[in-house]
Amino acid sequence: MNKRVKKMAAAMAMAGIGAMAVAQTVPIVGIVELSGPGATAGVNFDNGVKLAVKEINAAGGILGKKIQYTALDSQTQPGVAKGLAAKAVDQDVPLVIGPVFSGSILVSMNETRRAEVPNIIGGEAAAITQQGNPYVFRASFTQAAAMPKVARYLSESLKVKTLAVIYVNNDFGKGGRDMIGKAVDAKGIKVAADISTDQGQVDFSSAVLKARQSNADALFVYSNEEESARLLKELRKQGYDKPIVGETTLANDKVIELAGEAANGVIAHVGLTADAPNPTVQAFAQRYQAEYKIKADHNAMKGYIGMHVARAGFEKVGKIDPKAFAKTMHGISISADKYPGVLFDVTYDDKGDLDRESFFVRVANGKTQVIETLKPAR
Repeated sequence: MNKRVKKMAAAMAMAGIGAMAVAQTVPIVGIVELSGPGATAGVNFDNGVKLAVKEINAAGGILGKKIQYTALDSQTQPGVAKGLAAKAVDQDVPLVIGPVFSGSILVSMNETRRAEVPNIIGGEAAAITQQGNPYVFRASFTQAAAMPKVARYLSESLKVKTLAVIYVNNDFGKGGRDMIGKAVDAKGIKVAADISTDQGQVDFSSAVLKARQSNADALFVYSNEEESARLLKELRKQGYDKPIVGETTLANDKVIELAGEAANGVIAHVGLTADAPNPTVQAFAQRYQAEYKIKADHNAMKGYIGMHVARAGFEKVGKIDPKAFAKTMHGISISADKYPGVLFDVTYDDKGDLDRESFFVRVANGKTQVIETLKPAR
C-alpha cells in the first residue's frame, strides 16, 4: 500500500494539487477503475470526465478558473479506493468524482464524508445513498428508482408471472437483486429461481441450467459487462428462448461486442444511452466518437454528466465552496438548456439521488434501439 500512496502523492504533486492550485484552478480528483475487472467501466467513465473538462476549460472553466483533473487508479479494489480518497481529501480538493463500482464507493465515500468533500459517483447500488451521506451525489439512477420501471415492463408489456434472476455476487449485484425482488413482488411476479454468480466467472453453464429448469416466464440478468456477455453466450448455446431482460449494463456496447449475436433480442431499461432521440445527446455522442474513436456508453455519459453537474453546482453557489456546494445540490434542478453538458434536465433529491428521463432499449442486429421513453418520475 505504501508504494501506491507514494505513486499517488507523486502524481498529485506533478499535477500541482495543493494550496497554490486551489487558489488558481479547480483541482478535481477522479478515483476510477483504470485496471482490474472494472476497467471497461472505469476507463469509459474517465474518458467522459476528461471530455467534459476539456469543454468546460475551453469555455472559461468554472467561475473563471480552469479545472485541473487528476485520475487515480483504484484497480477495482475497495481498499485501494479508500486509500486514494483519503489522500485526495487531505490535498484540499473541493470535489472527488468516482468511483464507478459500488463496492469501492461504499468504503471510499466514508473518507470524502469525513472531510466534508462532495463526491459525484457512478455507482448504482441503492445502499450508497440510503446511509444519509450528505456529500455523495449520483451521476446515474439508483437501483431503487430503476427496478420498479423494469418490474412494470415485465408485468404490463411481457405479462410475466414468474421470473428467474441471475446476478453477480458483489455489492452492485446483490443490491440489484434485492431491489428487483421487491419491485416484482409488488407487481405479483414470483421469483422462481434466485441464482448467484461470481465476479470474474467464466463458466455459466450451471447458472443457465438452473434458469431453464425453473421454467420461469422470463430471465432478469444483473451482472458486470464481461460476465454478462459470457452469460448471454451460454444462454444461446443452451437454446434459452424466454425473454431476457436487464438494466443498463446488459445493453452496454461492450456486452454487445463481446456477446455478438447472442445479445440480439435482449431488452433493458437504461438511464443513459447515446442512442437517445435527443439532439443534445447526439451532439455529445459525435464529439465523444471523434475524441476517442469509440461509441460512448452509459459509463462515459455518467462521467461526462457528472463533471458538468459539478460546474452547474459550483456556479449556483457562486464560489468554490465544498460545503455550500453539497447543501445547494440537495433539491437542485439543472436545465439542459442552460447547461447542455448535463444532456437531460435533471433534479436531485435530499439524498443525492437524481431523476430525469430514461429509456427501454432492445438489441437488434448488434445495436440498441430505443423502444420506449419514460418521463421523470417527479
